[in-house]
Amino acid sequence: MTNTTLTRMRDRAVTDRAELDRLLDDTVLAHVGMADGDGGAVVIPTALARDGDRILVHGSTGSGWMRRAAAGCPVCVAVTDLNGIIVARSSFESSFRYRSAVLFGTFARLSGPDVPRALDVITERFLPGRLAEIRGTYRRELAATMVLSMPIKDWSMKISAPDLRAGIPVPASVHAMTLRRPQRRGPAGHDRVKELTAHQ
Repeated sequence: MTNTTLTRMRDRAVTDRAELDRLLDDTVLAHVGMADGDGGAVVIPTALARDGDRILVHGSTGSGWMRRAAAGCPVCVAVTDLNGIIVARSSFESSFRYRSAVLFGTFARLSGPDVPRALDVITERFLPGRLAEIRGTYRRELAATMVLSMPIKDWSMKISAPDLRAGIPVPASVHAMTLRRPQRRGPAGHDRVKELTAHQ
């Protein structure tokens, strides 16, 4: 048995790499788990972006968990798109509607010209079109930023959804919810939050 072998609810397993890519592209938050070196474990929430056949994370060069990951500590990376609550006719049968994946491997620290390129990829993933609106990154900012890359090799994925086929008992209701990556922005200024003025 490997890390990617599902032991429960195998009917929800997804092995299509295109589905994994779609999940990674739709979500912005991941949780990175690793041993802490003192006999314990740590799980850190962090932003994540897919770049082809690898995933990217970034943060401060002073980050303890990023330094440990850059040194080759094995990690697992969990990503979830929670898109609904299945409200069934009993609390036992109620559940979440979701897509989730766990990736296993080790990160490598990027250097040289790979760093600004990776940061551009991350920016465009989170705010499409934003690169055209902002200045370039200063050298001191690059020096303070660590970017880690991990190849997409070992992973498992599940998709949960109510079965709505004829003759299959259906949930009482499904309450939709979503947290997705923003779509392409309009011209500069069109997406600004309206300023609220306090009235005396």
